[in-house]
Amino acid sequence: MNKRTLVIGASLKEERYSNKAIKSLSEKDIEVLALGLRAGIAYGVSIETERIAFKNIDTVTLYLNPKRQEAYYDYIISLNPRRVIFNPGTENNDFVDLLQKNNIQSEVACTLVLLATNQY
Repeated sequence: MNKRTLVIGASLKEERYSNKAIKSLSEKDIEVLALGLRAGIAYGVSIETERIAFKNIDTVTLYLNPKRQEAYYDYIISLNPRRVIFNPGTENNDFVDLLQKNNIQSEVACTLVLLATNQY
């Protein structure tokens, strides 16, 4: 199964959970794309700063607080992912409702835990 994943809120800082997610996804041989405020490379993954119209995204995993997510609603919906993961601190009922209306699954979970427990 294609689990191509876009990390939104990606960081070059190794202590950030988004950075740890990029590393863990890569180690599980899951194709990773990343979008963040600063361009760079994390674990061989290019962190983009522009909202690219990526194709065939299975999962978007969010590392943005609910207020910052608002600017990404239309972009994420346009990608038509199978699901969006709301990591701890990113929970957003308004966005969940919008995703549902667009037939996109949402999950309140921790990407790192899902990967570590083979539930990703």
